[in-house]
Amino acid sequence: MIAGAGPAGLMLGLLLARAGVDVVVVEKHGDFLRDFRGDTIHPSTLEVMSELGLIDEFLKLPHTRAPKLTAEMGGKTITMADFSRLPVKNRFIAFMPQWDFLNFLADRAARYPNFRLIMNAKVKDILEQQGLVTGLAIETTDGDLFIRSKLVVGADGRSSVVREKAGLVVENFGVPSEVVWMKLSKQPGDPHEVMGHAGPRQGFVLIDRGDYWQCGYVIRRTTFADIREKGVETFRQMVVEVSPLPAERMREVRSFDDTSLLTVRIDRLKQWWRPGLICIGDAAHAMSPIGGVGVNLAIQDAVAAANILSAPLREGKLADEDLAAVERRRNFPTKATQKLQLMMRSSRRADQADQEKRKGPPAFIRGIARFPLLAHLAGRLIGLGFRMEHVRPR
Repeated sequence: MIAGAGPAGLMLGLLLARAGVDVVVVEKHGDFLRDFRGDTIHPSTLEVMSELGLIDEFLKLPHTRAPKLTAEMGGKTITMADFSRLPVKNRFIAFMPQWDFLNFLADRAARYPNFRLIMNAKVKDILEQQGLVTGLAIETTDGDLFIRSKLVVGADGRSSVVREKAGLVVENFGVPSEVVWMKLSKQPGDPHEVMGHAGPRQGFVLIDRGDYWQCGYVIRRTTFADIREKGVETFRQMVVEVSPLPAERMREVRSFDDTSLLTVRIDRLKQWWRPGLICIGDAAHAMSPIGGVGVNLAIQDAVAAANILSAPLREGKLADEDLAAVERRRNFPTKATQKLQLMMRSSRRADQADQEKRKGPPAFIRGIARFPLLAHLAGRLIGLGFRMEHVRPR
């Protein structure tokens, strides 16, 4: 049984059903239609879709492609990550609304008779017996359900109810920050990058959504609550100072209702599992939006979990050692990615503190500009991760 029909939950559900395991996925919402979620489909995820034989159908869905990621710093456009040399067929990041991605996974999983997806189903508690997790208590529109399962998987995101009810211990790293997301129209003369522009203070992200820009403003040295008190005009001016778009474009943000706040934090479970239960994806490790790698790691977790757990679940022989094996497999890439993100955040803060003394981009961007091969290394780490997982044949 899987709690959460996000990328990790639906991918794991699809892979387990494909392997002959009976699967129930529960999702608290009634649909997948929510703005400003992780919409980056990395080359490693595209490779998983290819290994499943779904890539041609998948790429027929509306999307834009980024063969590289760029940043504008000090008036210069710098290639931060180049995917052109990756050892995979699809060497680009696909930007696709997450609801299209999730609907696609749900539709393909539903073609297996041993897969069931229950929407509008909110997790209330875990069921356990003598320390063994045996299922979930679910609240639905038709009343409460108590579903027993050989294994409960918490894939319900960074605010996971499953990990809270299971009493799993969370470690937090770094200082939380905030990103304000908004939509702005695309006009002639706008930048050509599919994703890029960090701005003179590295405070702005621009993602091409085809007919509009998805924009992220990183809040520094204050909070969104403080900005709201000063009014929307103050907010508009703060964004104008770092945005490459014309100042009048911010008039499209009529009020704070046209924005969405993401609180960014980096955390990780001390142990991802307990008997009868395991967490994956954001429920096991919340990532920074840097590189858009959260969805990538969630998919890789799901593939590793399916590879390790399918046979024991199908044969009724699941043991604690199997759950520990999933954590061991995914622990290194998770820790390495978070360490890199924390290093980048620390580098940014140091450069901002020194920006009055020194003009130009931060040190790590200057390094990439000076040594172009580093952009290919960054492309590999962002596009494939520290450990790429492959779908096992049935």
